Amino acid sequence: MLTRPLVSQAVINLYDEYTHAPLPRRVFMDRLTKLAGSTAAAQALLPLLENNYALAEVVPPNDTRISTSDVSFESPVGTVKGYLALPKDASKKTPAVVVIHENRGLTPHIKDVARRLAVAGYIGLAPDGVSILGGTPDNEDQVREMFAKLDLQKAAQEFIGAVNYLASHPRSTGKVGCVGFCWGGTMANQLAVSSDKLAAVVPFYGRQPDTADVPKIKAPLLLHYAGNDERIDAGITAFEAALKANGKSYELHMYDGAQHAFHNDTAPTRYDEKSATLAWSRTLKFFAKHLKG
Repeated sequence: MLTRPLVSQAVINLYDEYTHAPLPRRVFMDRLTKLAGSTAAAQALLPLLENNYALAEVVPPNDTRISTSDVSFESPVGTVKGYLALPKDASKKTPAVVVIHENRGLTPHIKDVARRLAVAGYIGLAPDGVSILGGTPDNEDQVREMFAKLDLQKAAQEFIGAVNYLASHPRSTGKVGCVGFCWGGTMANQLAVSSDKLAAVVPFYGRQPDTADVPKIKAPLLLHYAGNDERIDAGITAFEAALKANGKSYELHMYDGAQHAFHNDTAPTRYDEKSATLAWSRTLKFFAKHLKG
């Protein structure tokens, strides 16, 4: 597991702006150099900020308890590529979970999350949310440019296709949940608004849907937020008030001291082992209640 290096909150906030605004890399590096004090210091900080996907194997792809494959399925906006992880035992049907990635596309880390779900007894499907733009490239700067051009309404339709695919999968019980992280948390919230086939939705630090859309939510929600995430946390009060006013089923957990993306164990400066472990255990308990119960 990662030991989180000491990096200032100002640097972490700048990296968050770089990955979400997004900032051009030149602007980001200029501002990072000023915060770090020199070009050399800024270059030394980069490996601490950027994800290290060599760490993305909590469950290795060759784990004998599961089987994995690249798949494609149809959606209202065209063919979507994805990564499917299945429990090895095919003798009984199991519930299924859509895993929605961060704004870096379909990464090794998100594939690992799908495998973790398969080990826990679910069909895990991680769709590539930029399939409509050709799929996730290896270059992260290109990924950021793609997300800046992405039509969120069309992207949401890709994940509706994923829900439909899992609901009718021959190994599925028909019960489908969703978990999303960062951009994927935002999309999970939108999917809760737009799909009535979901039985459980778990957004990790996702931007909240419009309060006017809250009455459309049918599935119970498990909401995970980071204490040091001002950008996302600003919308919590209005969202929770709308959930209460409309009698929606939800749980909300705030992880004090945690950073945005605290669950991503390939992100050295933001991963928080204690918070991530607790949030994941709550997620599995929530899915067991609503998908297996």
